Amino acid sequence: MPSSLPSKAVRFGKRASKKAPASAAPIAVRFQHRADVDALLVLERAKWTGAQAASRADLERRIAAFPGLSIGAFSTETGAALASLFLKPVTPEQIRAARTWSECAAISSPPPANARALFGISLSSTDALAVRLIFEFFWPYALKQGWRRIYLGSPMPGLAAWRRANPEAPIDEYVWETHNKLPRDPQLRYYYKKGFRRIEGWKADYFPHEPSLDHAALLRADIPLSSVSPLWTLMPLSWLERMRSLLFLVA
Repeated sequence: MPSSLPSKAVRFGKRASKKAPASAAPIAVRFQHRADVDALLVLERAKWTGAQAASRADLERRIAAFPGLSIGAFSTETGAALASLFLKPVTPEQIRAARTWSECAAISSPPPANARALFGISLSSTDALAVRLIFEFFWPYALKQGWRRIYLGSPMPGLAAWRRANPEAPIDEYVWETHNKLPRDPQLRYYYKKGFRRIEGWKADYFPHEPSLDHAALLRADIPLSSVSPLWTLMPLSWLERMRSLLFLVA
């Protein structure tokens, strides 16, 4: 699908939130480009192990393939990358059939022409507010381009400890278990609060993550108000951008 890239970053000043603390400095959120790779590598190495972190070539490939689906949040004072989100077009059938994160995230062929969904290749952050602002920034573009939902594979860092205490119980029991109507697993709770409220299933041997026993839950978030997608594709992007905060609240 065609993308509409902004000519400059959207700058968010200091602001508090019920869902995330205020950052120490204003944050600029924009689509990423190749010049951001050095800053993104610092973020990757801070958040992931050597086996998990994206390489320079990985980051450059994602940005080149999908510039309108690679979003970053940067400190306006230091230029540091505070959060990054990389997406790719997929069909639900592709995601269900893929066995591993590498298969889900591979960028090796043109995306399917009928894709209306996205897969979250990577979401990395050192700032909770920056993550919120990335999604708030992206929702107008998602509606304008006709995207309907986002899938991602989430680690379940509480799984190994639960398994030791429940060696005979099926994995399904942990994946769908809730406490106070929220997922039991802390990472699934985190994504639930970001709008990923549907668990589609789980995959074994998805990626190396010892606390998750290399398992991952397949999560889905419906893009807010996307059920009337044809209407949004006809509206000027500038109108949708004025709805940023509202779109995040209804996510």
